[in-house]
Amino acid sequence: MQRLRLLAPALAVLAGLAALWVALELGGGAEAPAIEDPGAAVRYGVPAATMLRNLAIASAFGGLVLACFALRPGSRDWHRTLDVAAASTGIAAVAQAFVAWGGFRTIVTNPVTATNDFGQLLQLFFVEVESGRLMLATLLSLALLTVVLLVARGAVAAGFAVAAWAAPFWFIASGGHAGGTEGHDIAVSSLLLHLVFVSIWLGGLFHVGLLARGRAAEAPGSSDLAPDVAVGDVLLRYSSLAAASFGVVAFSGIASAWVRMEGDWFSAYGILTIAKTVLLVVLGGFGAWQRMRVLRPVQALGERIGGRAVATILALELVVMGVTAGVAAGLARTPTPVPEVPPGVEATPAEILTGRLLPPPFDVTRLFTEWSLDPLWTTVSALLLWFYLAGVRRLARRGDRWPVLRTVSWTAGVLLLWWCTSGALNLYQEFQFSLHMLVHMLLGMAVPVLLVPGAPITLAMRAIAKRRDGSRGGREWLLAIVHSKYLQVIGHPIVSGAIFVLSLWVFYYTPIFEWATTDHVGHIWMVVHFVGAGYLFVQAIIGIDPGPARPPFALRLVLLLGAMVFHAFFGLTLMSTDALLLADWYGAMGNGIDALEDQRVGGGIAWSIGEIPTVILAIITVVLWARSDKKERARIDRAADRDGEADLGAYNEMLEQMGKR
Repeated sequence: MQRLRLLAPALAVLAGLAALWVALELGGGAEAPAIEDPGAAVRYGVPAATMLRNLAIASAFGGLVLACFALRPGSRDWHRTLDVAAASTGIAAVAQAFVAWGGFRTIVTNPVTATNDFGQLLQLFFVEVESGRLMLATLLSLALLTVVLLVARGAVAAGFAVAAWAAPFWFIASGGHAGGTEGHDIAVSSLLLHLVFVSIWLGGLFHVGLLARGRAAEAPGSSDLAPDVAVGDVLLRYSSLAAASFGVVAFSGIASAWVRMEGDWFSAYGILTIAKTVLLVVLGGFGAWQRMRVLRPVQALGERIGGRAVATILALELVVMGVTAGVAAGLARTPTPVPEVPPGVEATPAEILTGRLLPPPFDVTRLFTEWSLDPLWTTVSALLLWFYLAGVRRLARRGDRWPVLRTVSWTAGVLLLWWCTSGALNLYQEFQFSLHMLVHMLLGMAVPVLLVPGAPITLAMRAIAKRRDGSRGGREWLLAIVHSKYLQVIGHPIVSGAIFVLSLWVFYYTPIFEWATTDHVGHIWMVVHFVGAGYLFVQAIIGIDPGPARPPFALRLVLLLGAMVFHAFFGLTLMSTDALLLADWYGAMGNGIDALEDQRVGGGIAWSIGEIPTVILAIITVVLWARSDKKERARIDRAADRDGEADLGAYNEMLEQMGKR
């Protein structure tokens, strides 16, 4: 067992390479093309480099997430984990350089020379070809992250580094399978989720094993740095991350397979998918056994888990993960049953623009029969609802009450968010401006009006236990974000109100609108921005959670009145204009709809339906104002009863003295 613990990382890589070779042979991912064979070094080297890159990315990102949520900043384990994460990111950058070169050589097999012609071919591939641009962007983002991680040592810097990993993950997902299939957006979102949560799962496991082995080899108190977190506590926190990651990986894998195979499970791609699924189930079984048979009993007895025992338990799991990584890398090179081809010459304008067929003509019944599931927002919505209900359940188990109306409001807001991003409106908003505007109004106004009364921050502060070992959990990170200077600025009522009303004009009358319509990442940004802007504005008006000081009720009504005026003016502008927004998209869809008239309908939606949540906010504000005055009068009456109306007597005496003077 001692040898297994020491050799586990190397065995994981070797097992992964062996599994990769089997997957390539079975799926034909390394077969020589009939024309212009780039050579065996490229055909086998690119998948191997891809696997090494993915393992290194998992080590880097998983280590960062583990450090942010399980380790104490400034401790020996903290610095060791960040060092390994920085080195892993550098390895990933080097591996990505070979992947990019192999991608170029797969297309251009001309002899490598130092001539200007060959340099122009390189420039053409990495600047003009989309796959080449994505490979270069991935390389540059990994190189930049390597530099950042070499100098980032604080908790806040590590948190920003975790957020910055969104860039390379997105570039890799965009360049993966199904880039030309009809379900491109679904495939990209699924692969993005898969990469992120597999990295948390695999990378966290690798770092927990390293920490456990390091504890076993070092004497206690041998460092002058801050004390380390107990191995058992680190493993428990990692186990929670791994459990959530397992659920997301399973869901994203199913969604991705659905798009790429359409039920063809007996192809080479299907067989490898089944093999990968079985391996993931085995890994999930490892985690469940570890949590139920090792962690919970030890935690219940208040004991500590020995570092050697942890390292031994995790070593075998790490080797199985290496095999899974090899199968996944081979799967990425295997042709899918659904051909990955762009729309042909017979494609309709809608297919060319959106990558999908025109849906049936819209009517009210389509709201209940048509769907356009987005795995990313489905996962986000599920996590938002799950953690909220888990917090409510935790309060109930210890005897605390949480208002039912808050739970109902939050649940309704999350479900509306999910329906707007995965229901019929998400399908039709690509083809009709009016329905796009309806989605926009619901996301920016109706969803926040439902989410804010749920008071999620207050619930989290009551439900999440405070960390006492110097590490940061969900409670500590939420408090840091809420009290950050950035949020204090953008959450100020006047600033949030300005962002809320001006975003409409900036979004629709700048190139941002085209980016959000034609690019999937732009659409994701649109949802995040308008839900976030609406949430901050509503929080400033009727919020319960802690945040910047709220203005007097009179000023809140003024802000609401200003928002209503701006929305009305924006809607009237769209209704009266003869200029079509994004004419080469909505005007060229070929769906038989008058695009200009549809835009005017969208303006009417922005003016009429968009005002309904604002009116609701105004009513709630007036009710809160009345309740506040009633409470203040009651407080004054109680104070007068206690001191015999001393304040009134002092006031009358002051008036009498003024009269004498």
